[in-house]
Order: sequence, then structure tokens, then C-alpha cells
Amino acid sequence: MPVATRAELLNPADFAAAIADPGRVTINVHTPNEGQLPGTDSSLPFDQIQQQVAALPPDRTTPLAIYCRTGTMSATAAKELAALGYTDVVELQGGMLAWRNTGRTIEE
Repeated sequence: MPVATRAELLNPADFAAAIADPGRVTINVHTPNEGQLPGTDSSLPFDQIQQQVAALPPDRTTPLAIYCRTGTMSATAAKELAALGYTDVVELQGGMLAWRNTGRTIEE
């Protein structure tokens, strides 16, 4: 099975469509907490992915969607998830700031 080398970057509209899939696990990797997108399944600090692997789905083919405030922390998290063998990861390009700039809401 191919291993992802990075997450697929999605603009806010495409990311919204991706996270609407009930089979995709949506994770806020931003720290400290500055809100979250509606429908977020969990929060996992970008710099603790390796240490908290037990909080992630055990099936490495589980579709994941990750985001942070600007995209910097999610880029780091994407590399960690790829190193752990996750093969279907999408990342919100521009983070919550881009999401909000398109008129979408953030839960505080």
C-alpha cells in the first residue's frame, strides 16, 4: 500500500466537502486552543502526534482531515502522520484564517 509523503492541501470549500464525509476523522492540531471548525472530532497538539499516537485511529487507512490556525502547525502534523503510515490525510490550506475569510464559522 502506498504511503503518503504529505497531506493533500485543500482550499476551504474542498476541505468543507471533505470533512462532511462521516468516515473522515477531523482533527484540530493547533495549540493553544483558538477555536475549532464545526464538526471537529478531536484536538491533538501538532507537536504531540508521536507521543499521543494512541489517540489516533489504529487503522492507518482511516481518512483524516487536519487543520490549525494558519497552516504551519498542520504542515508539521501532516509530516508526522505520514511518518506513522497514515495514507489518506487532507490539510486545510491557510488554516482557520482562510476558513473564516471565506465566510465560514469557527466555534470558540
